[in-house]
Amino acid sequence: MSFKILAFGAGAIGTYIGGSLVISGHRVTFLERPEVAASLSQRGLRLKIGDREHRIEAPHLASSIEDALQQGPFDAAIFALKSFDTEAMIETLLPYRADLPPIVCLQNGVENELLLAGALGEDKVIAATVTSAIGRQAAGDIVLERLRGMGLAAGHPISTQLAQACTQAGLNARLYPSATEMKWSKMLTNLLANACSAILNMKPGEIFNHAGLYRLEIEQLREALRVMRRQQIEVVDLPGTPVRLLAFAVQRLPAGLSRPLLRNAVQGGRGEKMPSFYIDMKSGRGQTEVDWLNGAVVRYGKKLGIPTPVNQLLNETLQAIASGALPPDSFANDPEKLLQNWRKGRLSG
Repeated sequence: MSFKILAFGAGAIGTYIGGSLVISGHRVTFLERPEVAASLSQRGLRLKIGDREHRIEAPHLASSIEDALQQGPFDAAIFALKSFDTEAMIETLLPYRADLPPIVCLQNGVENELLLAGALGEDKVIAATVTSAIGRQAAGDIVLERLRGMGLAAGHPISTQLAQACTQAGLNARLYPSATEMKWSKMLTNLLANACSAILNMKPGEIFNHAGLYRLEIEQLREALRVMRRQQIEVVDLPGTPVRLLAFAVQRLPAGLSRPLLRNAVQGGRGEKMPSFYIDMKSGRGQTEVDWLNGAVVRYGKKLGIPTPVNQLLNETLQAIASGALPPDSFANDPEKLLQNWRKGRLSG
């Protein structure tokens, strides 16, 4: 089956998945801002995958949702926006709800699918995740740094055929019977050294080499695992990502064994990329997804009566820096200052 796909944006994930499907023979329309669409119409898309460089010289482009839908009808849409852009995009999409295809939600966090389903209908949403490491050079220009794969929630009428098409396109897709288990397990991997890296302006390896910061990282994950356990959400392995081993190491292994394991997992999992919160802070956009990751752990913890002080500390601290309430260098290369705030919270709690 040949799919017609709408890709919301030509960022790292949109270009990688959408471009791979184009190379495999599917038709993909990329919806981008007018200035970006104009640039892509001139230079096309570039995907560096392994030893091969693929160029899509004349991609199908749209600069408005109306323009995009005129190129339909589509079988599915790739939705990989930053989580802080979800609600605004939903408002844009609502008038066109009847014409929208099922949305493959590849976003980080565990709440975006709920927002999309609440606004557009459960039949319009397919939960998904990507574990491959993708480097973005520019809009429509990516490098696959490490192939792992992607997960798709089973159960939707097109899930199986879509997974087959993605696998044939080299994306290594795997179906998951529980979207909730898939998304929470992915969030565990997203938490690792993410907030600390952005707050402290430190590399993940430096964070794991610091004994105090390592304890902070471990407790961050233990809080998330407690929240999962209370909801009876099982940890599942993701394509190329042994999340169950990560959870076992965090909960059961002594630091001498778990520390090198987690350090290698973080450094190997992201390829050459710094964590996403760090990249967002350096971009100057004034926002990160911390409230959709650490903040989600806090919100679910409150509902369930489970304390999540580390996730709350990291969420509030990074949000304050991103918003300008705290200077950007408030904790730069100063782990002890952050750890003191953690200890103060433990004493007051």
